[in-house]
Amino acid sequence: MALIERPRTTETLEPAVATAESTYGAFRRPVESTGWKSWLFTIDHKKLGIMYGAVALFFFLVGGIEALLIRLQLAGPDGTILSADKYNQMFTMHATTMVFLFVMPMAAAFANYFVPLQIGARDVAFPRINAFGFWCFLFGGLFLNTSWFLGGAADGGWFMYAPNSSVPFSPTNGIDFWALGLQITGIASLTGAINLIVTIINMRAPGMSLMKMPIFSWMILVVQFLLLFAIPVITVALFLLMFQRSFDAQFFSVEAGADPLLWQHLFWIFGHPEVYILILPSFGIVSEVLPVFSKKPLFGYPLVVFSGAAIGFVGWGVWAHHMFASGLGPISVSVFAVATMAIAIPTGVKIVNWTMTMWGGKLTFATPMLFAVGLIIQFTIGGLSGVTHAVAPSDTQQTDTYYIVAHFHYVLFGGAILGIFAGLYYWWPKVFGKMLSERIGKWNFWVMIVGMNLTFGPMHITGLQGQPRRMYVHTAARNGEGFFNITFWNAVASVGSFILGIGVLIFFYNAWRTHYGRNRPGPAPLDPWDARSLEWMTTSPPKEHNFDQIPTVGHLDEFFHRKYEDRGTEDHHDYHRVADAEEIMADQEANADAHIHLPSPSYWPILLAFGLPIMAYGVIYNILLIAAGAAIVMVSMFGWAMEPHTASEADYDPPPPEGGAELEVAAHG
Repeated sequence: MALIERPRTTETLEPAVATAESTYGAFRRPVESTGWKSWLFTIDHKKLGIMYGAVALFFFLVGGIEALLIRLQLAGPDGTILSADKYNQMFTMHATTMVFLFVMPMAAAFANYFVPLQIGARDVAFPRINAFGFWCFLFGGLFLNTSWFLGGAADGGWFMYAPNSSVPFSPTNGIDFWALGLQITGIASLTGAINLIVTIINMRAPGMSLMKMPIFSWMILVVQFLLLFAIPVITVALFLLMFQRSFDAQFFSVEAGADPLLWQHLFWIFGHPEVYILILPSFGIVSEVLPVFSKKPLFGYPLVVFSGAAIGFVGWGVWAHHMFASGLGPISVSVFAVATMAIAIPTGVKIVNWTMTMWGGKLTFATPMLFAVGLIIQFTIGGLSGVTHAVAPSDTQQTDTYYIVAHFHYVLFGGAILGIFAGLYYWWPKVFGKMLSERIGKWNFWVMIVGMNLTFGPMHITGLQGQPRRMYVHTAARNGEGFFNITFWNAVASVGSFILGIGVLIFFYNAWRTHYGRNRPGPAPLDPWDARSLEWMTTSPPKEHNFDQIPTVGHLDEFFHRKYEDRGTEDHHDYHRVADAEEIMADQEANADAHIHLPSPSYWPILLAFGLPIMAYGVIYNILLIAAGAAIVMVSMFGWAMEPHTASEADYDPPPPEGGAELEVAAHG
């Protein structure tokens, strides 16, 4: 819906007239503002952010079920829950789902929803491309998971090393689904990266220089540049794998003179920046949460910005520490070992900044703050174990053991996922206008923390005892003795995984209770946390056009400085409250912009994205499906190009009034 009601004017308004541009029949733009069609055809960044989040949380549950089945299999010696083949499929799909279908799109959900709000924009730069990216993610994820019902899922690990990924070693179609599905979801990541880069660089509010931009938006900007250069690398690798399997190419076949290490280099040139693609959005969330609940500004804002950029830059030079056991040679190993040590420095800078932000602050341990502090502690544990991988002899012993599994789960669950939960609790009242229960939220946090440490902590021990990370059974004969008994620690890890699962379910119960429970709360306050940044300077949920008046920014933490006046000296700040959120909102409404332009919805993003999995099924099964999918893609591209730039007022029912209020329709889409 692209109609915005404006205050009365003295001008005489002419009745809306249908033009040739607005009578293109099937090429008209949809106008529904309520019901399921308003979600299906939306290009509103806020609705797309909610849909990204909802689908990502669904895949989080799918990946969690896969993890629990893995832990059931390993709960005792000689497990029989899964066969060797099903176990290979399960750990492959668990990792793929969590990385590509949960953490990455969950970061995209926060970025889509909050970056325009934080920078004072009405939408992203390319709204239809934004919608196209979401549908690529959804259809790619569903396509990938249909492999479970069509002969079996991918079974070569999320890293899919050659030559194990070739047809002789994996003759089912699972890896074909994996390669094609990730190419489709990669389109979502690449288009989203371009969109957000242009949005942040070109659409910031007046007065908002880059060094007045919130840290979350800064980290999202760094991540988009990482995606912009990393996604093409993995796309090339997936393209080569697709041709190797489906068209008998020989890119990784030793017998044809190729080198399987080509795949490892391509994958990890993408794969290690990918680690920072996963973690930096959560770093941004924590950098928003800590100042609010510490009642003081972020310590060393420029250092946090530049350390994030440094992580993004240095992250391109450490990929081969994943390959220390592959025979690279001493010079290459030494160079990448030094680079791996170096990247710990900007990460450590952030931890110091966060600690100093809390130091001397008036701390309030609400649920978002608990998850933020939990991230700092758990991620630090994962970081310390990660530094050991910079020592090549040590890493050579640890490679392919459960020590590696422990490390990256402390980094990704203890880092990325705890940060995501901090963001969910912090921004829930902004998105939905209701507060999640603090009491249940604290239970959510502590159960997850206990479950996480019980699950992943023991893996350090089993890994150092030599348990391979992809062994589907462990036998009593290999148990070990006393404290180092791997059967005991595997049992502890399996119990911990179910505690962790209960912790996650507590969050979903909290969300259900907040909106549908018998004792559900009323509307949330406009500014429940006494926040600092622009996204809180609008209604909850935000209006369709975000701001009645585009704010003019004079400070970092602009919203805070509109609420508080500094009456102190240069050496000692003394802030006094001079306005509350309601008063600031009233001023915005009283001085609303006279002309507000919003994009109209569109049919074509979902149709264009729908053609891609049909083409992918055709690669696997029948060339006629490729033709059918290509036809849908071509028609959708033509429709996209031909649809009018805005919906006509004549398309609305009932038609807009001819007087009393000015109704304007967007001029871009």
